[in-house]
Formats: sequence, structure tokens, C-alpha cells
Amino acid sequence: MSTPARTRAADRPVRGAWVVFAVGAVAYVVTVANRTSLAAAGLDAQHRYHIAAGTLSSFAVLQFLVYAALQVPIGVLIDRWGPRRLVVLGATTMGVGQVVLALSTQTWQAVLARVLVGAGDAATFVSVLRVVTNWFPPQRVPVMTQLVGLFGQLGQVFSFVPLVALLHGPGWTPAYTGIGAFSLLAAALSVVVLRDVPPGRENPRTTKSLREVGGDLRAALRHPGTRLGLWSHWATPFSGNAFATLWGFPFLVSGQGLSTGGASALLTLYTVTAAGTGPLFGSFVARHPLRRSWLVLTIVAAQAVVWAVVLLWPGPAPLVLLALLVVVAATGVPGSMIGFDYARTSNPAHRLGGATGMTNVMGFTASVVLILLVGVLLDAQGAGTPDTYSLGAFKVAFALQFPLWAVGVAGILVSRRQTRALMARDGVVVPRVRDVLRSRGSRTGAGTA
Repeated sequence: MSTPARTRAADRPVRGAWVVFAVGAVAYVVTVANRTSLAAAGLDAQHRYHIAAGTLSSFAVLQFLVYAALQVPIGVLIDRWGPRRLVVLGATTMGVGQVVLALSTQTWQAVLARVLVGAGDAATFVSVLRVVTNWFPPQRVPVMTQLVGLFGQLGQVFSFVPLVALLHGPGWTPAYTGIGAFSLLAAALSVVVLRDVPPGRENPRTTKSLREVGGDLRAALRHPGTRLGLWSHWATPFSGNAFATLWGFPFLVSGQGLSTGGASALLTLYTVTAAGTGPLFGSFVARHPLRRSWLVLTIVAAQAVVWAVVLLWPGPAPLVLLALLVVVAATGVPGSMIGFDYARTSNPAHRLGGATGMTNVMGFTASVVLILLVGVLLDAQGAGTPDTYSLGAFKVAFALQFPLWAVGVAGILVSRRQTRALMARDGVVVPRVRDVLRSRGSRTGAGTA
């Protein structure tokens, strides 16, 4: 039996873990800045490339599609090459993409640049998560994963503050060359500092054939705990992603009648909430691993209820209700991180990259579906342009969220039941909530439900 001193030592990260985490976090900050960098320059881009708003919005959709399509291949490459190489490759690809954007004058060049940014973005996040998993004790991984997401919000702030200042000062080319240079700096730091695993530990990289890789992916997908992670990642983030990435600002200004300053303040509240709730969710998951699905379902239920109230409200909603909507929608992004924790606890190290990639693709797929369908429904109602969209048209379009939530919740409930059945066969029984409340401080052990 281990002594308390030995237990505390096992709970501590190995030497150098925090330095590795800091560089990984910097790489992800730069990644989010790249991801959102064009959103800050919408009008500048329209004037530079002589394009309509619809064409500009398709850039965001294309970037998401590239990101989603590459998640499983990137996960497989992490298992084969290790996360450090993928972080370096991702940062370098984004840097090249931003330099292309900085020098571009034609639409096809801008499209190529966003494809490169989407590809580099796809390689970075899941790779940083794998570095965290390899360097930190398992009980600390949920909180560290949320901290990665928290630092990522700084990248969004960077894309809206310094980048806008550069755009309105030195201009387009220096602004995007600068963010490209930061990406290449992150790549250089990753080469120098990042390592796949701590010194002295075996690197779980594999050299399997494509057939064996396919077998690992099928094995990961067959595990109900992995599927529970997939559906958790589907159900939680799409509402907030669609709101923050494209449709939130026109909904608040054209639909709800807010000023641009008021809408910007609410979107800032969104960023602050997403950053602040992440560590809280991570701490809950670390303390109550058998109750992760309840947290996911609570997040989804809160989003659905508040959206229902906003959509059913006669006329524009009160500002307090809109602020509550923004806060609740923002919890979906850190909530989606719980899906990665399911992938981690349901798969051995040699297939974790593929499982994480499959998990990550779900939320972005749901986000792309919602972003596209909202636009299609707005056009089908003859809503006009983002400046003239009516509140009624927005309400019909945003009602599309409810079928997506229904699919996700059904997947969560089915996969949770299957996961708990598998755990019961292994002798792990999930106690009832009231029994846990009675015993309070009793330890229930690790699990996947």
C-alpha cells in the first residue's frame, strides 16, 4: 500500500512539465489568433478582394470544413509521429498561410491562405492535448485540458485588439505578416522546448500499417466510452461556435436591435465566460469522473431552455435575457472538452490520437451544419443582407438548434447506458447520486460514465 507521501508525489507533475505546458499553451494561443484573425477584418477583406458578405462568410465555413476533415488523419499522425512534430507542423503551416494572406490580392489566394490556416489549426489543438496527457498525472489532466482552452481565449482577444490596431495603422500586409511571424516563432519554440514524453519514459508512438491503424480506429469507436465522448462533443459547442463565429453579431444588432457597442460587449462577455468556466468544469470532472455526463447534459439543457425563452419572447428580448443567453452559450465550449476526457479514459495510449481526433470532429461538424443551415434558412425567407435580417427570420433559423441537440442527447443517453453496462461487467458500479450525497467525501474511483 502506498503511503500518503508517495501518493502526493505521484500526484505532482514531473520536472519540466510546466515549461512544456507553457510552450504548448503559447502554441494554442497563436492557433486561436490565427483561427479568428479574419473575423476582425471583415470589411477590410471585402474591400481588398471586392467580394460580398456571403463570399466572406464562406471563408469561415471552408476553414471549419478543412479543420474537421483533417481531425482523424491528424489523430493517426499523432499516434505515429508524436504530438511535438504535429505542433511544429501546424504552427509552420499557419505561418505560411498568413504570409500568403498578407501578400494576396485575389480571392483564390485568400481561399488558399484560409485552407492552410485551417490545416495548421487542425494539427495543433489535439497535439497539445496529447502533450498534456503525456506530461501530467491522470487526475490533473481534466483541469490542464481546460487551462489549454482558457489560454486559447487569449488568442481571440489578440485577434480583435492588436491585430485590429495593426490593420488600422500600418495596414493589411504588416498585420498579417506579423501574425504569420508569431506563428513561426511558436513553431521554433516548440522545436526547442516541447517533447512528446518526459525523459526516461517510453514514447507511445507506433509504426503500424494503415490496416492496423484502421483497426485501432474501429476499436476506439466500438468502445461506448469513446462514443459517449463523441456525442458529448457534438451536443455542447455548436450553439456557441455559430453564435461567436458568424451569426451572433447580426442577430444581436439586426435582430434584437442592439447597438454595435452593446453587441460587442456581449461577445466580450461570451469570451470571458468561456475562459472562466473552463477550470471550474475541469475541477468538477477531476473530482467526480463518474458524473461527467450529468455536467454535459446540464450544459445542453441550459442552452436549450434559454434559447427557447429567447425565441418565444414576443419581440426583442430584454438585455438581461440576452446576457444570460451569451453566458449559457459560452459554457458549451469548455463543456465540449469533457468529450476529450472520455476519449482519454476509454482508450490505451497507442490509439488515443485517433480517438481524440474523432471526438474533435464532432463539435466542428455540428457547428458547420448549423452555420450553413442558418444562412440557408435566412435566404429562404428572403431576409436580405446581414443589415436587414428580421428578428422573425432569425427565430426560425435558430430553431434549427433543437434537432441538433436532440440527436446529441439521444447519443449521450444511449452510449452512457452502454458504457455503464460495460463498467458493471468489470465490477465498477456507478452509485446513485443520493448515495453519493450521503457518503459525501467517499471516493468512488475512476470511470468513464
